Amino acid sequence: MWFLAGCLAVGLGLIGIALPVIPTTGPMVLAAYCFARSSPRAEAWVLRLPGVGRMITDFRAGLGMPRRAKIIACSMICLACTISAVLTGSWWVRIAVLALGAIGVAYIVWKVPTRETVLAARAAR
Repeated sequence: MWFLAGCLAVGLGLIGIALPVIPTTGPMVLAAYCFARSSPRAEAWVLRLPGVGRMITDFRAGLGMPRRAKIIACSMICLACTISAVLTGSWWVRIAVLALGAIGVAYIVWKVPTRETVLAARAAR
């Protein structure tokens, strides 16, 4: 079951590469978690994936996101929500899309640690 869940998470992560609405890193972190409980070989594969592997390793170490990744993520959320709000016809859907986008940006800015800040704090100890 863990292996199947990991494969499903990898599939969602791969779809997230092409579709800006679906995240990529979250499902890949979930895949690594599932594979760690079912297949060390599959877990090693996910951890070796370019771009994603380092993010998973950093997440496991409690390092958060690099500042550049946070800026890109927030920019993409703003862009996707703006385009969605412009293309939809209903005003209440526009408000909902923009509000959810704002919540996503706020979460990334205030709740997700910045890698550089965490490393600086660890070095100061």
